[in-house]
Amino acid sequence: MAPALEASAWAVDRCRLSKRGRWLLQAALLWIGLSGSGCSRRLVEHRVLEMQVPTEIVELDPRFATRGLDVKASRLIHGGLVALDPDTLLPHPSLARSLSLADGRTIAIELEPNVFFHSGHVLEASDVCATLDALRAPRLQSPHRSVVAAFSTCRVRDPQHAELTLAYPRATWMTDLEIPILRADQANLPRGHAEELDGLGPYVIAGRTANALLLRKAAKPGEPLVGASVVIRTVRDENARVLRLLAGQADIAVNAVSPALLPELARSGRLSFSSRPGANVTYLLVHNDRPPFADANVRRALSLAIDRQAIVEHLLNRHAESARWIFPKTHWASPSDLAPLRYDRDAARRVLNEKGPVTLLTSPDRSRLILARVIAQMLGDAGLQTQVIPLDLGVMLSRLDAGNFTMAILQLPELTEPNMLSWFFHPRGIPGEGQDGRNRARYRSVRAGELLDSAAASFDLEVRKRLYGELAHLMMDDMPVIPLWHEDQMSVAATRVVGFRPTAAGHWDSLVNTELR
Repeated sequence: MAPALEASAWAVDRCRLSKRGRWLLQAALLWIGLSGSGCSRRLVEHRVLEMQVPTEIVELDPRFATRGLDVKASRLIHGGLVALDPDTLLPHPSLARSLSLADGRTIAIELEPNVFFHSGHVLEASDVCATLDALRAPRLQSPHRSVVAAFSTCRVRDPQHAELTLAYPRATWMTDLEIPILRADQANLPRGHAEELDGLGPYVIAGRTANALLLRKAAKPGEPLVGASVVIRTVRDENARVLRLLAGQADIAVNAVSPALLPELARSGRLSFSSRPGANVTYLLVHNDRPPFADANVRRALSLAIDRQAIVEHLLNRHAESARWIFPKTHWASPSDLAPLRYDRDAARRVLNEKGPVTLLTSPDRSRLILARVIAQMLGDAGLQTQVIPLDLGVMLSRLDAGNFTMAILQLPELTEPNMLSWFFHPRGIPGEGQDGRNRARYRSVRAGELLDSAAASFDLEVRKRLYGELAHLMMDDMPVIPLWHEDQMSVAATRVVGFRPTAAGHWDSLVNTELR
């Protein structure tokens, strides 16, 4: 596998270059520590589509995947009863032919006929029940246990039909069933068997190295495997990612190239760009239990010190929108009467002056590091001396869970069902104290917890809108985190790539229909 991963992704373009072009390309490859390959027909025929990502894909087991890239990659291999619309992000049946809720507690599931796992095993109702039972069981310790906790029982009626019973009203039951389904005999396997798990997605794991995942197109039993293979490669340095795209070594980078670089890259004529409003939010996480941010007045002043619009226009090249709350203003759960978040450095200085020094954790990725340093400068101009500390994501998340931080820049990459706010802001989810969740801000509002619980239990959309509207105003007053901006979903691709477009949540569903000219 390794030679194909390293060589085939750019063999065609290199063979077509002039002598001077080949020399320049070889120099670029040497600069980033890569080696070239020959121009054999074998490499051309086995060429794969390469997608670049900025950090490693760690967990492909859908029972344990929670980080953004892990979830996106695992969804190429595994499938669920429900999928999310790529534009509206509303749930709709996928591997299920139909789902219906009766009496507010009973869910009838009919499966699509002739759906096969990669091994050829037919998807049956027993696989559905075994997966949900395993995820709910304490012994598995799946982070998705809270998602399926409302399904108290799952009963197999026949191979094509199952019946779920809700233990309590759960408005998000259909979105919850987006969780991938495993084979019944594999649903209880312990962690560490990701590459053995049979999948229902469009791709099969064909191999893995330390920094690359090779996927090949799945096919129904008896049919040949056709379609482009895909390599998802980790390239940490942004300069290296850009060089690989320009050199023809890579085909696609999603949210992995700074918007400020796009005008210059467009002049090369080798790359194309697409963007769409993103269902995400970048925010400043602050420790609500630790001075100086235990005081809501200080947290509000922190928000006043950041000139979001300047960052959106000059650093993000207008491929983002200033945030008013966690959800963008176009989302149904975001109230229309929220005022824009102001920038007022003088007002911020009256509160923040001499409150520091503080630290700001961020990713070591170049573009994220630049954003963090700009924000630190803005806070410093408002009197809050701030030191930026870049950390690998895993290390940073461990520190946040342990409460060993003052501030950090994070992104919620997939704002779909607003009930996800319970995971991040319900007081029962404080790490080390709660049952479920990642309330790393240590936001302890009892009223916020009540609103989140009531919204999750109501099947009336208008009632849910009202409850989330009240929550939005409460959070903008308490300011447990500082919303910054909503970034566009952006893809940079070689001009030979046809058909790729990320979803509003940044998922890679369209890879299955992407072609190379």
